[in-house]
Amino acid sequence: MSLKIIVLAKQVPDTRNVGKDAMKADGTVNRAALPAIFNPEDLNALEQALRLKDAHPGTTVTLLTMGPGRAAEIIREGLYRGADGGYLLTDRAFAGADTLATSYALSMAIRKIAAYDLIICGRQAIDGDTAQVGPQVAEKLGLSQITYTEAVLKVENGTITAKRRLERGVEIVETKLPTLITVNGSAPDCRPRNARYVQKYKHAKTVTEKQEADADYTHLFSHRPYLNLQEWSVADVKADVVQCGLSGSPTKVKKIENIVFHAKESKTMAPTDNAIDELMKELITNHTIG
Repeated sequence: MSLKIIVLAKQVPDTRNVGKDAMKADGTVNRAALPAIFNPEDLNALEQALRLKDAHPGTTVTLLTMGPGRAAEIIREGLYRGADGGYLLTDRAFAGADTLATSYALSMAIRKIAAYDLIICGRQAIDGDTAQVGPQVAEKLGLSQITYTEAVLKVENGTITAKRRLERGVEIVETKLPTLITVNGSAPDCRPRNARYVQKYKHAKTVTEKQEADADYTHLFSHRPYLNLQEWSVADVKADVVQCGLSGSPTKVKKIENIVFHAKESKTMAPTDNAIDELMKELITNHTIG
């Protein structure tokens, strides 16, 4: 059976490069000050979707992401790996959203897409670590959900079977479609970019990107419709602006504190086997190792 799959993906700040300017005074992330990357577990989710596409001819994989204009790069990264299209939710009214406001906006966009059998997303994003958005989207859409998925084992006769990775073992569960699953980082890594897809989609852009582009590729967008990435606002998905962004976010940041670790002690040893042996004995004695 062919499937219509929506992958929820997020562009996140690279938390490996967090500095003193990482947060704004209002408690929101200063995304302009940090390099942006594809959320790692969303890549695991994309791979699960692409494996289902490989196994079920006729399946389509569509990415849905929310963020500023530059988040369209997430859709292109998905296209480079084998996805079929994507939607970018972008509007100033979406800014500053917590998990509740984010899941509301995504659920409204999914209702607009309408046709889907399966929604897949990463377990959590590295800029929040809440693992709440996926389950909240499922709740708002009235869907069953499978969380902590490590592998989709099979989809047949309108039923999906998946393996969940839990703290003390694994669990095999099944549920009826449509449903939502969240995918662990322990799931298989996403496949690399496909050179053929990179050549095909490298000029894919949203309306805003076309307007800001220096080069004129107008002729490409009229002759190759697949290069036109959909861009939706609050109005496009018929969302209540009061439930979006900061106004729809009950989570408030009370205090921000930058913590910098400094080494208090250091030890210099000679580059000899005896010195290394003594160091190992010391580490074992003070229970640092062993």
